[in-house]
Amino acid sequence: MRAWKLWLDRSLTAQAVLIFVLGVAGNALLRRDGQVGWWVIQTGVFTALAIGIVAAQRRRVGRAAGVGPRGIAELNRQIRHGEVPSDPETRATMQKLVAEQLGKMERGGRWLPYWLACMGLIAAGMLALGIVTGSLVFPLVFAVGVAVFCAWILWMRRRALERHRHMRSALQSHG
Repeated sequence: MRAWKLWLDRSLTAQAVLIFVLGVAGNALLRRDGQVGWWVIQTGVFTALAIGIVAAQRRRVGRAAGVGPRGIAELNRQIRHGEVPSDPETRATMQKLVAEQLGKMERGGRWLPYWLACMGLIAAGMLALGIVTGSLVFPLVFAVGVAVFCAWILWMRRRALERHRHMRSALQSHG
């Protein structure tokens, strides 16, 4: 399992394959009456778009921290595990990475209430449509899914902020 997680963490190709397979499976579940070739084409386009965005973000973060994509993946793994590098150069690189990611998360936190409110409005709108049409099963499942997704976002954000703040203080105490 650890090797699988490392492979997914480091390889854009592995991420693309996983996104593509999950996308085709999702299309197969949701669009049973559609043409299979169209699912594959659509999923391929969305996968290419997602991987392009991830690659651009990795390059930008890599330039800011002064390390390549594999180095970013390894530093992120060390941040998740709370490992402070012993090498001063690696510590300096990690400090840049932590500062970049922490700043990005804190700046993004200003817009988070608006995004969550928008998602809540969409779920409420779906519930209202369900009440009007008399079919509540899908809107209720959707609303619960949105609530769980929003809670997960908040939990993951809090965890990531705690990890990065802890790593920032650990790096400052070692430096």
